[in-house]
Amino acid sequence: AALDEQKIVEIQEKPGSPKTNFAVIGYYMYDKRVFEFIKRQKISDRGEYEITDVNNEYVRLGQMEYDILDGPWTDAGTFESLQIANKMLLEYDSELVEDA
Repeated sequence: AALDEQKIVEIQEKPGSPKTNFAVIGYYMYDKRVFEFIKRQKISDRGEYEITDVNNEYVRLGQMEYDILDGPWTDAGTFESLQIANKMLLEYDSELVEDA
């Protein structure tokens, strides 16, 4: 994510050379317009519909909000990275597991 002092100005999907060291980690909340935005999307060069394109619709409208996660993060999209994420969770904050 590229940020100015108060807002997101652009989100790129898996850039080869990122403009910043901020990543969009995939925790989204949308209003009902999201379905209109989804219908307008085109398949990307990767052969997929990209949620980044939907997010950039909100960016263009000046209606994208964000927060910065202060702490560890990892992808959990593979079996190996899911194991790493579980290990991080247990090491980082065992109270979350005990309260569950």
